[in-house]
Amino acid sequence: MYKYHGTHGHKTEDYRQLREEVAHLFNEGHLQEFFSDQAKNNFRDRDANKKNEQEEPQHVIHMIVGGVDIPQGPVFKCTKVSITRERWTPNYMPEGSLSFNDEEAEDISQPHNDTLVISILLSKVQVKRVLVDPGGLTNIIRSRVVEQLGLQDQIMPATRVLNGFNMATETTKGEITLPLNVAGTIQDTKFHVIEGNMRYNALLGRPWIHNMRAVTSTLYQMMKFLTSDGVKTVYED
Repeated sequence: MYKYHGTHGHKTEDYRQLREEVAHLFNEGHLQEFFSDQAKNNFRDRDANKKNEQEEPQHVIHMIVGGVDIPQGPVFKCTKVSITRERWTPNYMPEGSLSFNDEEAEDISQPHNDTLVISILLSKVQVKRVLVDPGGLTNIIRSRVVEQLGLQDQIMPATRVLNGFNMATETTKGEITLPLNVAGTIQDTKFHVIEGNMRYNALLGRPWIHNMRAVTSTLYQMMKFLTSDGVKTVYED
């Protein structure tokens, strides 16, 4: 328009609203005589692409989430993390870093798809076949294990429905807090007690992993976490 009248200002193609209105009129069958064949093809292609972009999806897959626990202990303030560039050398590792290397996995047959299963101490009793599961939202223990520990009377009644990946449900019998010892580091840990059978005696999920500030590696079949005495390493059982 400005170009036609010879006045100064923005180009016609810079006006988005005007372009949309012209495209609408063109698609309604108007203004055909004012467009060249190339312009007509451009409008048709543009309209077809817009319809494809706005096509509704056939299905929607929502994230599967479970219930969350309300923290009972003190609330910790968030820690501000700053990232600085360090000059690295082959033998240099910044203080407080957790890393894994191929030398630590020399005895592990590769390739593999094994989960990380460890042994722990519960109330000074060794419990094997404990799964470390970063995908788990809760810590779980079998009722039979609690019975063998002789701690049935410490189970607190608390019903909770746990959902598996395939939405299979399991209702808990209660919950129990036990002193969990891993590599000499003891932490009181709350477990949800289940009656049903599972492949493992207990499952350590994100609540325990995050509280320990642990980093797990199924590839290297180990877990590491920082303590006041340095880095502790827990190997697969």
